[in-house]
Amino acid sequence: MFLADVIGTVVSPVQTPILDGRTLLLLRPLTPDGAPQGIARIGIDNIGAGVGDRVLVVDEGNSGRQLIGDPNGPVKTIVLGIVDFVEIDGEHVYAEQRRGKVARITP
Repeated sequence: MFLADVIGTVVSPVQTPILDGRTLLLLRPLTPDGAPQGIARIGIDNIGAGVGDRVLVVDEGNSGRQLIGDPNGPVKTIVLGIVDFVEIDGEHVYAEQRRGKVARITP
């Protein structure tokens, strides 16, 4: 699993049938403190994330196929959660902003 920022969407009019009706997102992997790391990837949105969201991503074929419900599907990278906040050593290094307000963080 890794953290990523959703930086775009991907449209593919010709694709494998398992992707029909699914949203594909362009993901920029991040370190826990939010620095870009590695190369961008395309992932299947499984939760309704969008551009600007920080997300939790699983990047492993068997897990991806289980989440999609197809044991033989050509699936690897799946967005499975929107991140509300990240805490490192007791310090909040990221807090999601929704509609102009910072998400509530409880210690």
